[in-house]
Amino acid sequence: MKLVSLFSGGKDSTYATLLAKEAGQRISCLLSIKSTAPESFMYHKPNIDATELAAEAMNLPLIIVETSLGKEAELAPLKQTLAEMKKKLKIEGVVTGAVASTYQASRIQAICNDLDLHCFNPLWQKNQLQLLNELLEKKFEVIIVAVAAAGLDESWLGRKLDKKVIAELVALNKKYDLNIAGEGGELETFVLNCPLFKRKIKILESEKKFSGSSGELIIKKAKLAAK
Repeated sequence: MKLVSLFSGGKDSTYATLLAKEAGQRISCLLSIKSTAPESFMYHKPNIDATELAAEAMNLPLIIVETSLGKEAELAPLKQTLAEMKKKLKIEGVVTGAVASTYQASRIQAICNDLDLHCFNPLWQKNQLQLLNELLEKKFEVIIVAVAAAGLDESWLGRKLDKKVIAELVALNKKYDLNIAGEGGELETFVLNCPLFKRKIKILESEKKFSGSSGELIIKKAKLAAK
């Protein structure tokens, strides 16, 4: 089946893309939605421009669609783009990295139903501790690029996902009921390397911005390097 992957550069969309490929699906291209709205209920925002480098690392074409709309209106550009891709590129379905967000999953499913597209959700309702451990087993190199939750201070920005980080997230879950995979917006990630990449991403320059109880690691300069 010829699929387009909804891609943010984060751990979930990247892992979902890998699982779709391992399941024998054909990933024809990646689709990133760049939201300039103050808040987005649907789309990953931190370092969304860096998806261009990730797509290059995977040797896959990338389509970026910008939207300044918020809430339900921000779904319109996604639906329009998928309709165009079905007509012009003959895509048959969509890969999503939805894990536990009913808000996101239900809306993408509704769009796919309207457009008669298959919706491939390989991570849906997956145990989140298992998910994080699988990323390590699959040799994913993942960094935290945004935090917004009790227990996650500026020092978390730029940290790489490893067994120590996972253990700390589990402890924070017990203390603050923090979602360890960031499904409540507690944290956002970016993938520097994984089995899909022909080359890995090397960050050359970044900046931390932290205010109150939230912050972001902004990737200002990066390049592809040999694995």
